[in-house]
Amino acid sequence: MKKVLGLIAMIGACASQASTFEFVDIKSKVPSIETEIRYFGADNFVGERIDGYLAPKCLLSSEAAMGVAKAQHALGEFGLGLKVFDCYRPQPAVDHFVRWAKALEDTKHKAKFYPEVPKSELFKRGYIAARSGHSRGSTLDVTIIDLKTKAELDMGSGWDYFSPVSWPSYQGITANQRANRMLLAKVMGSAGFMGLTEEWWHFTLSNEPHKAQYFSHPVQ
Repeated sequence: MKKVLGLIAMIGACASQASTFEFVDIKSKVPSIETEIRYFGADNFVGERIDGYLAPKCLLSSEAAMGVAKAQHALGEFGLGLKVFDCYRPQPAVDHFVRWAKALEDTKHKAKFYPEVPKSELFKRGYIAARSGHSRGSTLDVTIIDLKTKAELDMGSGWDYFSPVSWPSYQGITANQRANRMLLAKVMGSAGFMGLTEEWWHFTLSNEPHKAQYFSHPVQ
């Protein structure tokens, strides 16, 4: 009986992982989009390439990719476009974050990404968790750029900046920075995405197809 249950569990896991092959490279659907996959390199809060990122690609469910295409088209009317920092994030990457957060002596990128937060409180404050919505394949981290110059619009903080300054509702930034955040939220909302109260760059497809699945297949 145990062998049968084990086989069923293994088959279920394989079927779940097979679903990741349905994810699409956003560049194949939206060629004009800019990508800077930070977890493929060292410019992130850990300071090294993150487990599970074998290529600098933005992978998303086909439904999320359609929404991104809609947002890109809307911005394109004004000479603007999207730039993504992260999309599908495999579970091994999330596990890497957890291991790093427990290594309290490793703070080499603290000044850039979490200057106001003691590393020992990253779990308590919700900046690091054992699971991420990114692992479901319909969440992305994104900003707006000028299509001609590729320059990012000023959002008042950098991506993955662990601070209330990054909250979309934060008032201690300039009117122009608040307007840029509002524009991003409006465009993504009109394309079917929901924002996050703590991160101006984070959006999840409202009707995501894999609401209860967290995938482990690498980005490749």
